[in-house]
Amino acid sequence: MKRIIPMWIAIIGGFAMMLSSFIPLAESAGEMFADVFNVVAAIAFVLGAGSLAKQHLEKLSRRDAGWGYSIITLGSFLITLFIGMLKIGIHPNPSFPQAAYSGSNDAEGSAWSWIYEYMITPLTSTMFALLAFFVASAAFRAFRAKNTEAILLLGTAFIVLLGRTFAGVVLTGWFPDWASGLRLENLSIYVMQVFNTAGNRAIMIGIALGVAATGLRILFGIDRSWLGGGDA
Repeated sequence: MKRIIPMWIAIIGGFAMMLSSFIPLAESAGEMFADVFNVVAAIAFVLGAGSLAKQHLEKLSRRDAGWGYSIITLGSFLITLFIGMLKIGIHPNPSFPQAAYSGSNDAEGSAWSWIYEYMITPLTSTMFALLAFFVASAAFRAFRAKNTEAILLLGTAFIVLLGRTFAGVVLTGWFPDWASGLRLENLSIYVMQVFNTAGNRAIMIGIALGVAATGLRILFGIDRSWLGGGDA
C-alpha cells in the first residue's frame, strides 16, 4: 500500500494538472493540486533544512575533516533564517500599514536585501571567477585538433573566446567597414546568436520530448522507480 497510494496520488494529480490546461471544468482541480504542491514543497524545505543541520552537527560531533566549514554553514544558515523569518529592517506594505510583517524580504534597505547584495552576490561572482580558470584549463586540454570535428570545435571556441575579450577587438579592429562582419567580436556574436541558438533549440526539443515521455510513463504507472524500494 505504501507504493500504491503514492502512485495513484501522482497519477490523479498529474492528469488533473494536465487536463486543467485544456478543459475549463478541470481548472479548479488543477488549482487545488497546485496549492497542495506548494504545501508539500514547503514541507520539503523544512525537511531539507533539518537534513542540513543533522549532517553538519554530526560532522561537528565527530570532528571530521573540514568541520570548521560546518560551523560557518550552520552559522550562516541560522543567521539568514532568523533575519528572513523576523523580516528585520522591512517596512510594512503600504496596502497594509497596520501589519508589521506585510513587507517583502526583497525590499530595499532590508537586512535580507543587504545580505544578498553585499555577501551572496560577491561570493557568487568569486566562485564563477575561480571556475573560469578551471574551464580555461580544461578547454586547453580538451581542444586537441585530432580530427575535423575537433578542428571545428577548436576554431569556434577560439573565435568566441577572443571575440569576448579586448584582444579580439585589437586583432581585427583594423578590418574596413565593409568587412566588419569578419571582426572577431562580430563573429562571436554571430556564432552565439545563430549556431548556438540553433543547437540550444535542438537540445530543448529533445529535453521536452524526454520529459513528456517520462511524464507519460509515470502517469500510466509504467515507471515506478521514483517510488523507491519496498513491496507494493
